Amino acid sequence: DEEITRDYLLSREADLIINVVDAANLERNLYFVVQLLEMGVPMVIALNMMDVARKRGIGIDVDKLSEELGCPVVPVVATTGEGTAELKARMLAVATGVECGGFALANEEVVEQAVADLEPYLPQENPANRHWLALKMLESDEQIPGDLPQQARQSILHWRKMIEDRSGEETDIHISDTRFSHAHALAQTVIKERGKLGRTVSDRIDTVVLSRWLGVPVFLFMMYLMFMFTINIGGAFIDFFDGVVGAFAVDGFGYLLNAWGAPDWVRVIFADGLGGGLQVVATFIPIIAALYLFLSALEDSGYMARAAFVMDRFMRSIGLPGKAFVPLIVGFGCNVPAIMATRTLENMRERKLTILMNPFMSCGARLPVYVLFAAAFFPENGQNLVFGLYVIGIVVAILTGLIMKKTLLPGESAGFMMELPPYHVPTLKGVLLRTWDRVKVFVKEAGQIIIMMVLVLNVLNSIGTDGSFGNEDSDKSVLSAASQVVTPAFAPMGIHQENWPAVVGIVSGVLAKEVVVGTLDTLYSRLAVEASGEAMEEQEFDLWQEIEAAAATVPENLAGVGELLTDPLGLGAADVQDISEVAAEQEVSMDVFGAMALRFDGQVGAFAYLLFVLLYFPCVATIGAIKREAGGAWAAFVAFWTTSVAYVS
Repeated sequence: DEEITRDYLLSREADLIINVVDAANLERNLYFVVQLLEMGVPMVIALNMMDVARKRGIGIDVDKLSEELGCPVVPVVATTGEGTAELKARMLAVATGVECGGFALANEEVVEQAVADLEPYLPQENPANRHWLALKMLESDEQIPGDLPQQARQSILHWRKMIEDRSGEETDIHISDTRFSHAHALAQTVIKERGKLGRTVSDRIDTVVLSRWLGVPVFLFMMYLMFMFTINIGGAFIDFFDGVVGAFAVDGFGYLLNAWGAPDWVRVIFADGLGGGLQVVATFIPIIAALYLFLSALEDSGYMARAAFVMDRFMRSIGLPGKAFVPLIVGFGCNVPAIMATRTLENMRERKLTILMNPFMSCGARLPVYVLFAAAFFPENGQNLVFGLYVIGIVVAILTGLIMKKTLLPGESAGFMMELPPYHVPTLKGVLLRTWDRVKVFVKEAGQIIIMMVLVLNVLNSIGTDGSFGNEDSDKSVLSAASQVVTPAFAPMGIHQENWPAVVGIVSGVLAKEVVVGTLDTLYSRLAVEASGEAMEEQEFDLWQEIEAAAATVPENLAGVGELLTDPLGLGAADVQDISEVAAEQEVSMDVFGAMALRFDGQVGAFAYLLFVLLYFPCVATIGAIKREAGGAWAAFVAFWTTSVAYVS
């Protein structure tokens, strides 16, 4: 990612750089500022967190800083909007050429002589700053083209030797020292008030959060709070989304098609298939949004950086650096960006090991499956079930790391450094924007797969083995026949022949884990009539009645959330034995839940199924990401390893 960003800046396609700098830690940030200025791209510096700097008694001469750097410097406070108007004005001025400046790092004379000598060897068509490229040639940058003439290579070696003889250190280190010295001298010039040394609020909080003994328990507690929030707050809106979207896309659209005299196959494709797919997508929006909302708040508060630091010592025990923990945490949201995040690991061994462990981090797409089974089989303590599954996934990932460290991927981890930002109170706007962006991308990518899968399942469930149409939930359907053939392979986990829809869910989950919910909902709801022994009553469609019923579920579902404050672990429900009574109390005695209860071996069978969904083959998108990052062979091994672990478990 860093290389892509650098190459884009050097391409001259960017109008300007907006460099956001932490005013409370100016000197540490000035080195990066100097590096960017050397590229010769127009830049505006947003000196952010001025409020924090003022609280710490730090005074900065902004005008002097701007003069020394040769670019506009604007003090801002992003959380309150202070200085943003001036920042926009200066950005426009720089982008249009009204305001400009220049910067030249004061290198030693021998370095500048070397740069002047090497510049003529650079290709004319390269748009990048020639002075910067020549410096990189001296620093042995790997991205410099290898097709330089032999005379240029000899000149580089000559100047490196001369610089090293005079400075007594390697050329790249000497040039870096020059940048550091300039940044330090500049900081000494522009920082007028240093503030008083003392323990800040962040320091006091870190005595607990980063404690050797309390750090891990605090982390586990934060993860548990996240799961409780996701399941109980996010889950309270599932019925609403399900009812409203179903009223329009499935029942309403199907009603119109029937009124227009459309044939059954049209209704199956457009109402039951496409409309049903939209309905399934809608049902996991609230829990995915709740998950991302909590994660965004943790990130903005500064805690996530601490989580990586706390886990560093533990991660080293399985041969990984602490920063490998970040992609694993991202995996709780979605495994695809988590796999891509392993690019930050320089060592290929560490990257492969992190990739292999990542699919066991239960992604947000699996969460709707957990919620469905929690409502059907564990209605009183669903958050404990979900938390347990997440912990199991983490444990399996750890065991995988330990096994691979001793076998296929031996070695030690590299050093780990991470800047711990001060704690902040997350802003509502920032958290909501971050959540919205993530949910939008997630729904867009996953939604297409879900809708197509639900459509295909509806068609396969209607087409018979003899080519006829209208064979839903019969032995004649293609889906039923194919599933019953492979069902015996899943007998060890309690899936019997009559529970073939569960096998279809596993197969469809290979495309995307969230499709499992759509598959089970489509198949079990249609089998519900047979399971209950009652005839399905045709109800007259009433759009507003369905919307009102959906809206009424929100306050009803939220009403029980308050009980969690006094009974967070659900211990008060420990003496409930009759699952049907619990389902009635929790209003989960829907047709699909009844059909599931008849076909699974109770809570044990349901848990075994969830365990398999947690551990088996990652979705095709994840496998594709693994292939891009680590090659096809490793992607195939990840698929084999995860499925084998799931089956053995």
